[in-house]
This record gives sequence, C-alpha cells and structure tokens, in this order.
Amino acid sequence: MFSPAPLESLTAFCIGHAHDAQAGTGCTVVVAPEGAACGVDVRGGGPATRETDLLRPENMIEAVHAVVLSGGSAFGLEASCGVMDALAERGIGFSLGDACVPIVVGACLFDLLVGAPAHPDKAMGRLAAENALAARAGGGTGAPLAQGNVGAGCGATVGKLGAPERAMKSGFGWACLRAGDVVAAALVAVNALGCVRDGDGTWVAGVRDGAGKVMDPLAALAASPLAAAAAGAGDVANAAAGAAGPCENTTIGVVLTNAQLTKAQATKVSSTVHDAYARAIKPVHTQNDGDTVFTFASGDAPAATDVVAMLATEAMQQAIVSGVRHAEAAFGLPAARDVA
Repeated sequence: MFSPAPLESLTAFCIGHAHDAQAGTGCTVVVAPEGAACGVDVRGGGPATRETDLLRPENMIEAVHAVVLSGGSAFGLEASCGVMDALAERGIGFSLGDACVPIVVGACLFDLLVGAPAHPDKAMGRLAAENALAARAGGGTGAPLAQGNVGAGCGATVGKLGAPERAMKSGFGWACLRAGDVVAAALVAVNALGCVRDGDGTWVAGVRDGAGKVMDPLAALAASPLAAAAAGAGDVANAAAGAAGPCENTTIGVVLTNAQLTKAQATKVSSTVHDAYARAIKPVHTQNDGDTVFTFASGDAPAATDVVAMLATEAMQQAIVSGVRHAEAAFGLPAARDVA
C-alpha cells in the first residue's frame, strides 16, 4: 500500500540545515513560502516550544510559514527569530500594511552537555532558512537532504538511562512514503532518554553494556540510579532534583504532507504519529522529555485523515531509525555503525 517517494515531491516545502559541528548543536527549518496548515501534539513532560498555542484548532491562525527544529534547549528558541527575519525580508508571511509577519513555530531538544557551551542563535536560524530557500530556488535537483550529525541532530544522543559514557550518538533522519496521490514525509531529530530499535525489534542504539553492546532498555533501567532511588536503595532527593532540572532528552519531528487537512485534522495526525515514537523508542514520553510532533499540510491532494496518519506514522518510524543509522561517532560517543 505504501511505497517510497522522493522528498522533493513535496514541492510546497523547502528544508535547510545549519549547525556548528564543534559546538555540537544546530537547527533544521522547514519553510512553506505560501503558508500551510499546521498542527502539533506535545507528549513529553518538559517541552521547549514556540507558538504552539497558535496551533490549537480553536485559535485564529490557519497558515504557518515555517517549522523550526532546534538544539540548545530553551536557548535554541532564539533561532526562530532569525528565521522570521529571513522570511519577512523576502515577503513571506502575512501582510499587514507595510509589515510582513511570518508565522514560525518550533520545538527544541537538549544538547547542551555535548561539544562546546553553545546554542542555535538568530544567525544560525537565518542561515538554515536561507539554505532552505536556496534549495527551493535550485529546483530541488541537488543532493538529498543530509541525515545524521546535521541540523537539529548535530548534538543529538540516545541511551541516557545509564552513565553518560554509556550513551550513543544519534542524529537527524527522514523518510518519505506515498499512498496513491498522497505523500507524507517525516523529519526527526532523535535525542531520546531510551533506546532505539529497528522495524524487526533489534536494538540499534541506546545504553551500552560493559562489552559495548546495546542493552535492552528495561535491563538498563533496572541498573540506573533512578530505579535504585525508587526502590529505596539510592538518594531519592538527588534523583528527584535531577528529574526537575533541565531536560536532557526530547525527540522532535515534523510530518510534511501534500494532503488537504484542516488544523484540527493536522493535530490529530500529529497525535497518531506519536505511535511511531513509541514503536521505535523505549522508554519515551517521560517527564524529562519534550517529545513533539508537528504536521505541516500543503492541501494539494484530497485524503482521509486516517490514511495520512497511517502513512506518516510509518514514515516517522523509518525516519527515527534512519537518524540513528546515519549518525557518526562524536564527542567521545560511538554511533550505531560502530556497535555490533
């Protein structure tokens, strides 16, 4: 029923990365120059998001011009201001007299403990938006959108249930699928507390044991300080303080589709696509995650909402695995390609 499709077939959108590989942070921007319907579902307990209230179905805004996925935790929200500047200068946004106001929404992941102390700023957000628009101007005939240690995935890691040195490098991934005339792509920066498994159920990245192999996350959880504290064998106060601090995790993604969806329907698709997070990542949606899915719909093809949701969920599951498989070792952490 579903078949692979080129990302370039979604002509209403353009995508650009910007990152600092030494600092270990970056951002990825999806621009819809003509505007597109957008919905969001936030499941993690510690999100860092921008303008998501605008996407509530009962609120006024019906068209969004860009979605920003960024590193840097809450500091990374600054990148969206650079995106706004770049779009407004090009007349992309709502015209209000002499003003042009782009609607830019986004979410951030926590990557402050890898690389250098840095975060995506206005300049990086502007660069990512300009890279996206340049790709559109080039007709999408260049190399496929990069995956791995790029954009919002530059500083992403997984498997943080155990000691920091037992984690693994992750990254940014995407997948694009078609069902008839309907196309849905999933873009995701995988920065999870838990472990990631492929479609066959094999753990491909996450907490490593003493021999360097990826552990089952339940075994990793049983050996973690959090489990010891919960059992009364550890320092409950310190465990609680850690849980209340900055969220070191968060998987953030966006679905792009040519389907005709209302804002409410796009929100429902985002809700369903969290199933892909649950299939591929364990544990997920914890108190220290800010797991978020946006759905960006250009409205070119009639489609049943459930079909779009199923298509997008399959694409997101593939994108998560692709993000960890394309990652390269960095900051003293191995990647999936380095681990048996």
